[in-house]
Amino acid sequence: MGKKRKKVYNGKLLKVFEDKKVLPDGRVAKFEEVKHPGAALVIPFIGNKIVFLRQYRGVIGEYLWEFPAGKLDPKETPYACAKRELKEETGYEAKKIKRLGKIYTTPGFCDEVIYIYRAECGLNLSETNLDEDEFIEVKLFSLKQIRELFKNGKIIDSKSIAALAFAKIL
Repeated sequence: MGKKRKKVYNGKLLKVFEDKKVLPDGRVAKFEEVKHPGAALVIPFIGNKIVFLRQYRGVIGEYLWEFPAGKLDPKETPYACAKRELKEETGYEAKKIKRLGKIYTTPGFCDEVIYIYRAECGLNLSETNLDEDEFIEVKLFSLKQIRELFKNGKIIDSKSIAALAFAKIL
């Protein structure tokens, strides 16, 4: 098509491109695309309880209830990322971990894919290893408590809601 994709922003986490693509009907359209390295999310179970994080999100200036998650490091598998994020953000380690699925967060403009895992964890805790911008409180909830939080509009993080659906909790 002549003109190549043009990088318009090169950040630490995201890269933004302008590109022209052929649509299914043959017309050409211009797209602004956010490139993301991908991420993994893990639902940590400890017996019949589930670990949630109350995490401050600076972009929106609020705390959200969500599951441990984070971006993939270069050449890191989603499985390894899920295990790493679980330990870094909660201090728990997965004894058993299973992939449940994946989601595209905002495919209208971003290629981010989040791989969703379920982990069975033991009671042993190690130290967390939070990033400098992470403010996290770890809390265990029963399935009933989680359903109530969701019903009352307290769980509004879309990736965590999708994970709850994959795990057949909602």
